[in-house]
Amino acid sequence: MRHRLSPMLAPFLALMLVLAPLAVLALDETPAEDPALLVADSVVVTPDKRLIADGNVEALYQGTRLWARRIIYLRETDQLVIEGPIRIDTGEGIVVLADSAELDSDLRNGLLKGARLVLDQQLQIAAVQMARVEGRYAQLSKVTVTSCQICGPRGVALWSIRARKAIHDQEEQQLYFEGAQFRVLDVPIAYIPRLRLPDPTLKRARGFLFPSIRTTTELGTGVKIPYFIPLGDHADVTLTPYLSQETRTLEFRYRQAFRTGDIELNGAVTNDTLLPDEPRAYLFGEGSFELGNDYVLSFDFEITSDESYLSEYDYSDSDRLSSELSLSRTTRATDLRTSLVLYNTLRDDELNSTQPTIIPDLRFEKRYQVDEPLGGELRLALEGHGHIRYSDKDVDGRDVSRATVEGTWLDQWTLPSGVQVAARIGVALDQFTTAHDSTVAAEDYSLTPSAALTFRYPFLRTTASGARQMLMPVAQIGWVGGSDANVANDESTRQEFDEANLLTLSRFPEPDRRERGLAAVLGARFLHHNPTGWEAGLTVGRVLRSDKEPDFTPTSGLDEAHSDWLLATHWRHVDGLYIIGRALVTDDGTVSKSEARGAWSNDRIDLGAAFLMLEPDLEENRDEQVAEWSFDGSYRVARHWTALAKLRYDIADKRAAKAGLGVSYQNECIEAAFSADRTFADSSNLDPSTTYELTVSLKGFSTGGDAGGYSRTCKP
Repeated sequence: MRHRLSPMLAPFLALMLVLAPLAVLALDETPAEDPALLVADSVVVTPDKRLIADGNVEALYQGTRLWARRIIYLRETDQLVIEGPIRIDTGEGIVVLADSAELDSDLRNGLLKGARLVLDQQLQIAAVQMARVEGRYAQLSKVTVTSCQICGPRGVALWSIRARKAIHDQEEQQLYFEGAQFRVLDVPIAYIPRLRLPDPTLKRARGFLFPSIRTTTELGTGVKIPYFIPLGDHADVTLTPYLSQETRTLEFRYRQAFRTGDIELNGAVTNDTLLPDEPRAYLFGEGSFELGNDYVLSFDFEITSDESYLSEYDYSDSDRLSSELSLSRTTRATDLRTSLVLYNTLRDDELNSTQPTIIPDLRFEKRYQVDEPLGGELRLALEGHGHIRYSDKDVDGRDVSRATVEGTWLDQWTLPSGVQVAARIGVALDQFTTAHDSTVAAEDYSLTPSAALTFRYPFLRTTASGARQMLMPVAQIGWVGGSDANVANDESTRQEFDEANLLTLSRFPEPDRRERGLAAVLGARFLHHNPTGWEAGLTVGRVLRSDKEPDFTPTSGLDEAHSDWLLATHWRHVDGLYIIGRALVTDDGTVSKSEARGAWSNDRIDLGAAFLMLEPDLEENRDEQVAEWSFDGSYRVARHWTALAKLRYDIADKRAAKAGLGVSYQNECIEAAFSADRTFADSSNLDPSTTYELTVSLKGFSTGGDAGGYSRTCKP
């Protein structure tokens, strides 16, 4: 039979058992402000005023729970004698287990035998005995620490720390060890006289993170040892020395969160044998801030000391670096974006002095709903752009600025027959100013009126199997007037023809070139949605113009009066498989450009693949065919093992460009990963390189992460 403590004894035992020492001096009938609960099979008070709670004892007070087989309160010494098994749960991620204990009445001081401390359900600290001091410190002797699952009486931990003595500081959330041995499968690996580690309840701990070993063809074998430094609650720095026989590098990362935004800086400084007489460094940064009233200020920058530093140290694959400062605001009726971009080329065949390096941009658009009888929507846009070269040479140092004002009215209707009609009428004025180029006008402008009608006629049906299908033919007739200004083609040197711009009136990316004249678009879209969980779609389209547009490149698919056929398709399955493909096909069946991407993701597989084929095109600085496919993915072979692979293969040259393999293991107490990457030689990179990297992290500490879904279980 279970007993609840009487009102007379409840406040007494509550304060006695759980951290309220003043009220345990007498059996006071005054109710406590926060009453406790004590449940046991029997509760008695002996003639010598000992209180004995016996059998399945459970006490609760202010979030702390205590379970024991028996509790005896000795009034003479104001002590508790507790017989186990004992469990004390503080509700703050700390659980104490013990065989027996002798504690003072507020549990702040005392001795626990056969004790085990469990922190954040991860780290287990077993000791012969544990002394509790001032309610803050736990002093443990003959300690074994691990976060690994141990099965059976003869089981051993994958890793463990054994120490002569350990102290857990509950307030500072730190663990201090004396005479520590680090063991793997109970075999001593290292002896550490004194060791400090953060406990897992501390989320931001100052100290070393787990190192990684990295071997490369150019830099040899080295080790990275990160050191994490918290700077208050909202900022931190991570310093990572990278040491090998070829390099002395210090990597760093700085992060800070603000009330309205955040910033992050990543960089490194290096002294190595690759460029022994030159200091090497890089610095990347980014940040974003909300300024109020929907304004967002963003920045990012990329700086490096030399062209090969980023690739040699695997910091970035970029061969052009960009830095940008932007201010944007988007609302239901307006869109504003202004930015300043700085480019820095790392390519051997390009010079920063003759490349457009400084790019200011401004775009503002506002839309208005037009009242009846006209109806529809009016959009007004203002755009400003410039690109500046450092050089002052004629042609090579060409600087261009552009201002565009544009107004467009558009509306759409559905006729009784089901035909959907969309109309648009617009006019744009472009003003160009050019410096350092005698081959074009110093100032010129173009006025561009335009109009278009678009017709869609969707057909819907449901098949006998329950699949839903839609076929929608599309036709557009459009006209663009005016003529291009006498300005160099700096912004529209590359064109894309895809389903996103099939129905636009100009497929040039920027207004320094516009499609002009009469044009028609014919196309169709087909969608199929199967009730078993998959869907597929196909888009076909073509542009028919009255005149050939000479500024389109040969492989754009748009250089003839009748464009290539655009074919775009996709297939998606509810299980996570997705495939998309696009191709440009001539009338005789020749494919000038094609690409395909696929992905498959579920609980075990995360795969991605891509294919790209481009024919030679001198106007796009491509004198040979480009054809390659790439693959990257991971497969969870078993519960704890994951295999990784990546490959980029040059089909045109019949050789691999990059390849990589990796394997990772993860359970409740360790995470290890090994990878091998190979970059093969090509026409621009004559030195192949190989990189090996090994990283091992111990879980259970502040810096090691938690077990997640990888915890092992013991077989019965």
